[in-house]
Amino acid sequence: MPHVPLLTRLTSAFREVPGLAAIVLGGSRARGSGHLTSDYDVGLYFAAARPLDTERLLAAAKEIADDPAAATVTPIGEWGPWIVGGAWLSVQGSKVDLLYRNADAVEAVMRACHGGLVTMDYQPGHPHGFCSAIWMGEIAYCQPLHDPQGIIARLKSIALPYPRPLREALIQRFQWEILFGIENAELAIARGDRTHIAGSLYRSLACIAQVLFALNERYLINEKGALHEAALLPLTLPHLVERIDEVWRLVGDGALAPACEVLRQIDRQLKALTQPGGPRS
Repeated sequence: MPHVPLLTRLTSAFREVPGLAAIVLGGSRARGSGHLTSDYDVGLYFAAARPLDTERLLAAAKEIADDPAAATVTPIGEWGPWIVGGAWLSVQGSKVDLLYRNADAVEAVMRACHGGLVTMDYQPGHPHGFCSAIWMGEIAYCQPLHDPQGIIARLKSIALPYPRPLREALIQRFQWEILFGIENAELAIARGDRTHIAGSLYRSLACIAQVLFALNERYLINEKGALHEAALLPLTLPHLVERIDEVWRLVGDGALAPACEVLRQIDRQLKALTQPGGPRS
């Protein structure tokens, strides 16, 4: 596990906070794709019956923060129902993001996802929206740092192995929108509405990532870097990154119809992967 002394310090500082049921390392560092300057995403799980004591959490954060006077933590729910709340800290020169999670709410969402029920919600920081299956991925890929009641271990049994109903639900939900976004962009070309065109094409690209991750039974946790990661998956499309770069180059050059045509070609190839008789169908 990377930077064990820092993680040990964080765990020691927070484990005695009232209401704290589990601590996990998440994000790119948990998945092994982080780099030296990557943030440390630390999930703080609590039970609905005993919410996290944020005042005690603040006191603990001040004890380890590089700048105690600047350390703050949010109330539960401050960042909405999906990100929930947390803190941005600097500890030993590293950026540490604390993220609250209500374990009971997480379990309810995960069980729905396991049965093939997913939702999408508007969420700042997630241009494509917050897909409820993100919580499945957070649990699947996190590394438990403190789990005395076995909460994280139990939740992992819901997320892994990747459930077939979720795979089918995500493909069904996002595949149709790829062409829909392209067609909306094409309609906006006559109006010269580049903002709408770019937004429509972005949504199509985000949906391509969703479908490719689902095909490979991999959880998509964040749109950032998702298409580059999708290009490396076992089931993917040839020269995906280069073709996406071509889309945005064409948009920048004002060649909007050709940009849409490149995406139409990608959409046709992706449909071939998901048709009956295709991979893992």
